Amino acid sequence: MAIAAASSVSPLSSSSCRGIVASSSRSLSVKASNKLISRRSYLQAGSVLLPFLLSKSPLEAREVEVGSFLAPSSSDPSFVVFQATPQDTPALRAGNVQPYQFILPPSWKQLRVANILSGNYCQPKCAEPWVEVKFEDEKQGKVQVVASPLVRLTNKPNATIEEIGTPEKIISSLGAFVTGNTFDSEELLSTSVEKKGDLTYYIYELETPYALTGAHNLAKATVKGNTLVLFVVSATEKQWPSSQKTLRAILDSFHL
Repeated sequence: MAIAAASSVSPLSSSSCRGIVASSSRSLSVKASNKLISRRSYLQAGSVLLPFLLSKSPLEAREVEVGSFLAPSSSDPSFVVFQATPQDTPALRAGNVQPYQFILPPSWKQLRVANILSGNYCQPKCAEPWVEVKFEDEKQGKVQVVASPLVRLTNKPNATIEEIGTPEKIISSLGAFVTGNTFDSEELLSTSVEKKGDLTYYIYELETPYALTGAHNLAKATVKGNTLVLFVVSATEKQWPSSQKTLRAILDSFHL
């Protein structure tokens, strides 16, 4: 009986087996293909978005005015205060530059500094000047902080700015970093010296018709540790008449 019952059950033919296997394989292939397509689409989307995201600094991506995240100046609420910290630049993190601060109108925006200009690739032992931070207002002008290792200017470590040389000597060495291209001593309109705390600052006014930064440049330089810090305020001929008072206030506020 058991044998009869067993024999009454029709076995699957070899062709049926092949059909089931083929169907299962197609199903698995479709699922695998869908997963592959899904993954490929995800990777392709990532390959498009990632470079875009990496190319933007947080501030540049938001494109916000500094007044939305910087505190008002206690001496003049119409300005805000930028106080650099070790989180802001590679040189500050490396201890090659001491924290600095200055005021800005709240409408200004911070610009992204290209990696090759930021000194990120050479910290903590850069041999050439680098750009710390940059700010701009299309109607008023530009501001940038440039840092230079003392080894570019003197063989004496921890030298003061007076020991390095006169205001004229300093600007002749670093003038190109003020203008963005070249410097001619005839472009220097005036120099002055200022004491703030234990630091001496050299102050400059330049008229630079061929400068990449603009036809009008104001600058202030000082030394602390093994680094000279140069603060540059620039404007075009169009910007200068209406913004020079503001730009002079920005220059005056800079200190380490």
